[in-house]
Amino acid sequence: MTRAIRSLARIALAAAVLVSAAASARAASRAGDEGLSLVPSEAASIAVIRLADLRTSPLAAKLFADADHMTVDGDAARFLEETHLNPATDVDTVVVAGLAPNGSAKGGIALFTGRFDPARLSDAAVTRGAVRNSSSAGDYFLLPHKNDAHGGGPNAVAFVSPSLIIAGSETAVVSALAARQSGANGFAGSSLARYVSRVDRSSAVWGLVDVTRYPTARRAIAREGKSESSEPAQALIGAMKSVTLVAFQATPQADALALSATGLCSDEDTRSLLEDSLRGVLAMWRLATQEKSPELVSALRQFKVSHDNEGVTVSGVLPGSVVRSLSGKKHAQQEY
Repeated sequence: MTRAIRSLARIALAAAVLVSAAASARAASRAGDEGLSLVPSEAASIAVIRLADLRTSPLAAKLFADADHMTVDGDAARFLEETHLNPATDVDTVVVAGLAPNGSAKGGIALFTGRFDPARLSDAAVTRGAVRNSSSAGDYFLLPHKNDAHGGGPNAVAFVSPSLIIAGSETAVVSALAARQSGANGFAGSSLARYVSRVDRSSAVWGLVDVTRYPTARRAIAREGKSESSEPAQALIGAMKSVTLVAFQATPQADALALSATGLCSDEDTRSLLEDSLRGVLAMWRLATQEKSPELVSALRQFKVSHDNEGVTVSGVLPGSVVRSLSGKKHAQQEY
């Protein structure tokens, strides 16, 4: 999600969106469902981030406050100022979907729901070189690539309504506009939809990844396995090569963060290996962090590994003190 917003800001146009005020949880949920329905049926991965829910958490509020200190380039800052956007606080829901590299030419897509001013956003986009195009289902803008020689990141954006912005490749944006006009629900017809029971859709963050459709990632896992020195980690990486789908979710709980991730695998022996390897890796992490981060040791000890006849799940709760500590260390490393 953060990467998607940075990409939009970097090309100085479709930053994550919108204007302020507090929407009710029900309104935020409806907006999120609209974004989800526009996910292409051929999506190989999806992530849903309910920022409206995260902002009500004391822990998330602290992390959002820390994020406010991040800087953006001058043109992006001016764009945000001119359009009255505050991405850190005003986006309600972000839905990001990716297509496998060897799949459709549509590319990925990001859907931002909140409350916006489409006219103001459109004017600011044109001022920065965006070109307005029309499709049978609505207008959209082609964005200048700026310094991105390969045109990476979203290169089209549609300021659809005061509650929705669509960004992504031109083909993906046009297809989403058409789906919205026809009332189609692409996600419901996707292969990922049958796994949605693996996550709690009320979670602040949840996602599904069809690992089989990312061969490059699978090869990277195999290479990592050859270079990894610890036996538990080698076993885990070896078992991960047989995982077909990963489901994950995260939800703030007062001053803590509940996490869960599941890997699906059809082979019972491999599931057993995956389960044993996860326990070994958790033990290894506890040993590795007991001196530098003793507070993390007790948190890791609370994580549980379980299984069913389809997959293996690791879940637990990170106390707010641990999350803030890890966030602080990462921020210090970035500054250094």
